[in-house]
Amino acid sequence: MKKHALRLALVGVAATAALVLSGCGGTAPSGEIDPEGDVVPREISWLLSRPADGGVITAMEQIAHEYAKDHPGFSLNLITTPDRPSYIQKYETLAAANKLPELFDTDATPFAQKLAKQGRMVDVEKLLDDIGLQDQYREAALNYQRFDDGSLYMVPFEFQLEFFWYNKALLQEAGVTVPATLDDFPAMCEGLRAAGITPIALDGADQWPLERYMAYYPFRQAGPEYVQELKSGKASFADSAGRAAAEWLSKLGKAGCFADGFSSTGYADAQALFTSGKAAVYNIGTWELGNLATDALDAGVRGDVDYFTLPTIDGAVTNDNEYVTPSGIGMAVNAKTYDPLVRDFLSFALKRYPEIYAATGALSPTTGVETTIPDNATPLYGRAIEQSEDVGPKIAMPWDTQLDPATNTRLQQELTLLVQGEITPDEFIETMDKTLTENVGG
Repeated sequence: MKKHALRLALVGVAATAALVLSGCGGTAPSGEIDPEGDVVPREISWLLSRPADGGVITAMEQIAHEYAKDHPGFSLNLITTPDRPSYIQKYETLAAANKLPELFDTDATPFAQKLAKQGRMVDVEKLLDDIGLQDQYREAALNYQRFDDGSLYMVPFEFQLEFFWYNKALLQEAGVTVPATLDDFPAMCEGLRAAGITPIALDGADQWPLERYMAYYPFRQAGPEYVQELKSGKASFADSAGRAAAEWLSKLGKAGCFADGFSSTGYADAQALFTSGKAAVYNIGTWELGNLATDALDAGVRGDVDYFTLPTIDGAVTNDNEYVTPSGIGMAVNAKTYDPLVRDFLSFALKRYPEIYAATGALSPTTGVETTIPDNATPLYGRAIEQSEDVGPKIAMPWDTQLDPATNTRLQQELTLLVQGEITPDEFIETMDKTLTENVGG
């Protein structure tokens, strides 16, 4: 066992009690980004929604251990709840009780923005500038964390690119080509189906992958502003961008684009359909490089795998190099418990983090560090990493991080029905606009 003060707390009564206590520490004057006073080591807590064995936690464990060597008495209490719905419930409950810990994970949701407006979160723009890191972060990584008004209150720890991975041999066998536009998808799917090939592998059980497809047409037609206006009730699904998306998803369903039984297909099974050569296309992010661009991939398909980025449409308002480029759930800093120790640890951790994280083969949210390409990587791995240097500032935001929970849940349910042909685009739009009216600004 590791002989250091860092520990992973079990989620439960003990963890909640620790959080309650952590909310009672010393505070810095409101708005003071470099609080005066001595750095007094103690335990600080981070409420997370990340895999316990993932790269972010592993890197932060190492960093906290290094910091503790020079600051006896310091420890970082990582309280992880990987299941996102359970995490959100815990996070919002603690926020309502004013018991959030020093650090906590959050997306740029309306709930988080309310906390920021209440002065309960540290301005990360000012924090990064104070510790000299503002210019080190990728523009897209920071933009993903921003609220709609452009303010920044979360620190990114990841950077991903989402591609359409495809099997060149299967497309060639079916006599189809990579779609140049989103409108070319149905024809590609029909050609693949005619050749007896499953067009697209999809994790329908988790629902968010299908929701990605809902976001694509509006992003190309109306830009990222559409979903921003949708979630605030200033736009509707009946608007041109929403209707175009509904009609496109319906066409994908009619063309048989997704694997049979996609609605009950899980993450691992969807990936296996593609990596075994049974499906031609798979939409997923660079977090899967280890499975898609190394010798871990089946030798029978390894040489046929390639990728393309989100296709455009006629009259697109976003550029070809702008698509889904998430930087993951962000880390917020509790303004109530922000003191010299928290600032000093964050300064140390955020400067040390990029090198450690990039060494794992992952893309850092910062520039100036080189991602380590694994020895068993295929040439595709390096190409994907190089692609990160040509990413535009506009991001096709995942809608599940934007819409309120009730609207999002209904959207995911209705999307499955739409693609399966059980409802029409008009019925989908009517239901979703009614849902939006019920849930926005209630």
